[in-house]
Amino acid sequence: MHKLFLFILCLFFTLPVFAAETYLIDPSHSSVLWHVNHFGFSNPSGKWMVGSGTLLLDETKPADSQVEVTIQVADIVTGIPKLDEHLKSKDFFDVATFPTAIFKSNKIDMIGKNKAKVHGILTVHGISKPITLAVTLNKIGVSPITGKKTVGFTATTQFKRSLLGINKYLPGLGDDVKIDIEAEANLK
Repeated sequence: MHKLFLFILCLFFTLPVFAAETYLIDPSHSSVLWHVNHFGFSNPSGKWMVGSGTLLLDETKPADSQVEVTIQVADIVTGIPKLDEHLKSKDFFDVATFPTAIFKSNKIDMIGKNKAKVHGILTVHGISKPITLAVTLNKIGVSPITGKKTVGFTATTQFKRSLLGINKYLPGLGDDVKIDIEAEANLK
């Protein structure tokens, strides 16, 4: 009986333990693209590359995963330098006072094999509001470029900019902002 107990104990401690792994967001392959209605004429866009972030991914229990991402708001790019400067001003993002935007997840609802609703808090312009991202897991595998285990996601969301205190030119300049996110993260 004593030998059986030792065998079971040894077996228990040699079984693989699955745990969440920490990934770092790859800033050169992760971006946030936004679109807003311009007085009914068009829906121009702008872009940020994600400055930094961490993904704690639990492949066996994806709902237990977590993500936190930071964007340097002054890095906005529209392709129009004068517009970029105007968006950085107090009329819009006021980057001198509020240099970063942060998203931190607080709940993940799996809605399919590779799809989830990621709930969290978005802080922009000094105001924090709950948002939900519709996320698709694109792939988990080894990157042929870095040789590291990599995970890739596509996500979308929409929110009202007025809720974040960005009200300039409302209602002509649209209140609804559509967000498209592409992200890659490498195992730490």
